[in-house]
Amino acid sequence: MTNSYLPRTILQRLMKPRFYDINPQYAEVEPFIQSLPERFEAGEGEVIYKGRNTLRLMEYAGHQLVVKSYSAPSVVNRVAYGIVRGSKAKRSFLYARIFQHIGVGTPTPVAWLDQRSGLLLDKSFYVTLLSDCPFRYEALFEQQIPCMEEVLRTVGRQTALLHEHGYAHKDYGRGNILFRPLADGSVKMEVVDLNRMYVGKVGLKEGCKNFCRLPATEQMHRWMAEEYAKARGFDAETCYELIVAYRHADKSNEKY
Repeated sequence: MTNSYLPRTILQRLMKPRFYDINPQYAEVEPFIQSLPERFEAGEGEVIYKGRNTLRLMEYAGHQLVVKSYSAPSVVNRVAYGIVRGSKAKRSFLYARIFQHIGVGTPTPVAWLDQRSGLLLDKSFYVTLLSDCPFRYEALFEQQIPCMEEVLRTVGRQTALLHEHGYAHKDYGRGNILFRPLADGSVKMEVVDLNRMYVGKVGLKEGCKNFCRLPATEQMHRWMAEEYAKARGFDAETCYELIVAYRHADKSNEKY
């Protein structure tokens, strides 16, 4: 779709300023990014998720784009995100670029956009390329996945890589890990929902606790623990025992 939305007036730009950043590799999508609020308002694209936030699949300049529109923040957060902290969209984009740099998979970040009322945040949007990973972690419990062992070992390795660089995902649950089996027997993994991240040293206990929201059988825990320990130079049995203990103590494990 071409950019058919009318340019904003000077008054609109003053009253509702927009701030954005675009991955230089996708500079051609700038007109699309600039008009995201109008596109959402017009109902453009296919809704692929609607809850607290909304995800739409859109197409522009030959790219399949997933646009995440964040729900309106509270009054306090409108101030915080507008003045003190970056918006969820901006943080997601920045962390995704970091993930790419250190070698942790995530859907390719394209852009973020914030719309404000003066200094207060009104709306924010995060844009990525459509992921080619068809499965979420939870699929391991819902269907037959022949490469289950390699999926779990990949989760262990990628989590270790993230922790070694001083990052820990604060919502590391079954819905935020995507994967795709590859022809050579390996697994491609991508992590999503990146706006909440711990930044700092991730030790043995903190690292093992980060697995607590991932449901797993005893054997699944062992596969993850073995790869995590190997990558970080920890004892595998100690990692296994800690991961299981933290999982049992977690309150978000009702489903599996």
